[in-house]
Amino acid sequence: MSPIHYLSEDDLISLLKKRDQRAFNYLYDNYSGALYGVVTRIVLHKNYADEVIQDVFVKIWNHVALFNQEKGRLYTWMINIARNTSIDYIKSKSVQNEQKNQSLPDVVNSTETHHYAVMDQVDKIDFIGLNNVLDKLKPDWRRLIEMAYYEGYTQQEIADNLSIPLGTVKTRVRAALLQLRVILNEQQ
Repeated sequence: MSPIHYLSEDDLISLLKKRDQRAFNYLYDNYSGALYGVVTRIVLHKNYADEVIQDVFVKIWNHVALFNQEKGRLYTWMINIARNTSIDYIKSKSVQNEQKNQSLPDVVNSTETHHYAVMDQVDKIDFIGLNNVLDKLKPDWRRLIEMAYYEGYTQQEIADNLSIPLGTVKTRVRAALLQLRVILNEQQ
C-alpha cells in the first residue's frame, strides 16, 4: 500500500470513517505537530505530552464516525479533542498525586526549568501560525483565550485568577472567539 500524499478534508474524513489506515497515517503526518503544540502548552512535561498525544490520536480514530462536518471543520474538532484530553490528563488524580508526592526541590526545579524550556520551544515553533492570529485580538481577550485553551483553566478559574465576574469572563471569551472567527475568515 503506497502512502497518500494529498487529500482534501472531505476525502480525508470519508476515508477515516471507512477506517482506512493510509488516511490515518496521512492525518498523523499532517496534523500531529499542530496537535502536539496544543498539548504541550497545557501539559508542559514532554513525557506526559507524548502520552497525551497518543491518547488524542486513539480518540480521533475511535470517534471519527461521530464527527459531523456540518458543525465545523475536522481540524477544529481535533484541536478540541487535544485540548480536552490534555486538561483531563493534568486534572487526573494520578497526575495530581504524583505532583504532590515529589519533594519540594524536585517540584521547584522540574516545573520551573521545564516550563521555560517548553515555552521556549513552543514559541520558536508556532505550528499553525496561531500566535499571529491571536496577536490581532485585544490583549485582555488574548489572555482569556490563552488561559482557557492553552493553559487549561475553566471559566470559573479564570474569573477567580483575574478577579473579574464569571459573567464577564463568559462574555469576553465569546466575543474573542467571534472576533477570531472573523479574523480567520478574512485570511482564507
